[in-house]
Amino acid sequence: MELAIHHITTDKRWADIVLDPATRRQIDEIRDFLKAQVNTGMKAGKSTGSKSVLFYGPGGTGKSLAAALLGKEAGKRVSRIDLSTVISKYIGETEKNLDAIFENAEKAGDILFFDEADALFGKRSEVKDAHDRYANIEISYLLQKIEAYPGLVILATNMKSNIDKAFLRRFNTVVNFPIPAVPDRKKIWELGLAGTALERESPELLSLAERYELSPGAIIKLIERVQVQRNAEPLTYALLKKRIEEDAAEK
Repeated sequence: MELAIHHITTDKRWADIVLDPATRRQIDEIRDFLKAQVNTGMKAGKSTGSKSVLFYGPGGTGKSLAAALLGKEAGKRVSRIDLSTVISKYIGETEKNLDAIFENAEKAGDILFFDEADALFGKRSEVKDAHDRYANIEISYLLQKIEAYPGLVILATNMKSNIDKAFLRRFNTVVNFPIPAVPDRKKIWELGLAGTALERESPELLSLAERYELSPGAIIKLIERVQVQRNAEPLTYALLKKRIEEDAAEK
């Protein structure tokens, strides 16, 4: 099985990500953890304890971007792994995959970012057969690897409700990335429209934020797509609303 591992980077800054105040406080705590590692000269492989974190929230709310920014600030590579590619139906293969991931990451001092965490940590019924028992062994093995890892390990899921509560208690920090409230959605529209001809103080901007409950990622992607597709048509708030309505109608 080929493991889907990608090194994620970003040219964004912390000023470019709009987070709920509670989310921001938790992210700042993780930043402090990484700074302490850097300041004390901690190297991968030393038994200094790890910080295990779960990011949860709808797609496009900034989970991957936050992980990339944490790595950028700390000067660490962020390895993103799709957990669904790690799990194997063959006994022992999942453990081998995890061994390879953690061994390589520890040598490089990486931040590990496991996406689609519910692929392994999803809610489970009582153990009924050998497959269920093996699945529990896989989970226990991953938890052991996380707890022994000297650096930061982040797992991400779109749905916290999909994660078994027994597993949630094993994380040092659980961070919610909600759909932003209206004032924050307005800030995201402003960031996305910076440098365009649109009047940022227009009442239409607030109207967009109030009327459409979109994630940060959805807002930025929509602005980029409209700018590419509009051809000679001027960029207007009416055009943005039109595209939002068209997208909603297609779903």
